[in-house]
Amino acid sequence: MSNAIRATKIERKTVDETIGDHAAVISSQLQAISEALFPPTANKTLRRFTSGEAARLMGVSDSTLRKMTLAGEGPQPELTSNGRRLYTLRQINELREKLAQTARGREAYNLVPRRGPDDHLQVIAVTNFKGGSGKTTTTVHLAQYLALQGYRVLAVDLDPQASLSALLGVLPETDVRSNETLYAAIRYDEEKRPLADVIRNTYFDGLDLVPGNLELMEFEHTTPRALTSGSRDGDGIFFTRVARALDEIADGYDVVVIDCPPQLGYLTLSGLCAATSMVVTIHPQMLDVASMSQFLLMTHDLLAVVREAGGELKYDFIRYLLTRYEPQDAPQTKVAALLRNLFDDHVMTNPMVKSAAVSDAGLTKQTLYEIGRENLTRSTYDRAMEALDAVNGEVESLIRQAWGRTPK
Repeated sequence: MSNAIRATKIERKTVDETIGDHAAVISSQLQAISEALFPPTANKTLRRFTSGEAARLMGVSDSTLRKMTLAGEGPQPELTSNGRRLYTLRQINELREKLAQTARGREAYNLVPRRGPDDHLQVIAVTNFKGGSGKTTTTVHLAQYLALQGYRVLAVDLDPQASLSALLGVLPETDVRSNETLYAAIRYDEEKRPLADVIRNTYFDGLDLVPGNLELMEFEHTTPRALTSGSRDGDGIFFTRVARALDEIADGYDVVVIDCPPQLGYLTLSGLCAATSMVVTIHPQMLDVASMSQFLLMTHDLLAVVREAGGELKYDFIRYLLTRYEPQDAPQTKVAALLRNLFDDHVMTNPMVKSAAVSDAGLTKQTLYEIGRENLTRSTYDRAMEALDAVNGEVESLIRQAWGRTPK
């Protein structure tokens, strides 16, 4: 046997070894890139907002903020060398509270849009069967938009891949230890913890996070055993566990946004059963529509089983969101027209257009709401932001309707 053949036999690895090597290489490289962008000693921070941006977010005039600054009322902005006033999101929220104290009725609610004592916690599940539909991007932008509007928001990363956590500055491989995901609050054994124990504040004032990582897959493995053994604790069968966990912390939030896994398992079903509303992201191409068709058929069958087992689903709304939409693409416009013809008002009026601005921001693990207008081509940024605000504003209107309130 030649030395070359002998060397090849020695060096040849099994499939699992090869995959393991690839996983180690990419994990190491991602960690290096992440540490270059965000050193281990640094925390992700949110930029400050100009007085014009702050005024738009609050729905007041810039002159109102200027008068408050001159009178020394409320938190004082940072003054730049050229006289610009810059506010943190926390300061904006403090100003909201201060202005709401002297306002009444609808005006006060618009400033601080908290749910009332008779309004139920709004739990929005963002889901799809197919990866690449913009599910996580939609989730993080919706959560951040609502926080910018003054809502108390909890983002729940139910996806073991944990892309939502990474976008919010929590690295699943290094920052999330054992029993620090939602699994801690829904597991079946004695290591179960209250959900409040695993909630983390983020750099985005008003937005908290329940992080995810691969530990969430344990729920897919332990649930069949629990069902087979017939064992139940006070949190009941699997499809009630996420809802019960959210009930524990409901008083502290107005909206929960759940990033569901891109497959139908026990995690996704539990998330859907906890939800009060659902947004299905769909890329308007026929292959994606075919995949969504299978997703809906399987969801129907599984939720019917849940209903027969005593689960009760009451959704305030179900909407299909067109993502990565290119208006100039003739096949996409035809698919979009088909979906609107089939689902009518269930398809959101505003699509999320495909934009280089979103991709560019993602290179540094940021969103459009985090990156400044000055960091991108302004026309590209403005078009993307207009589409993004339109989509999220439409969801906000649906939330307000569910609470019996009129649009802004």
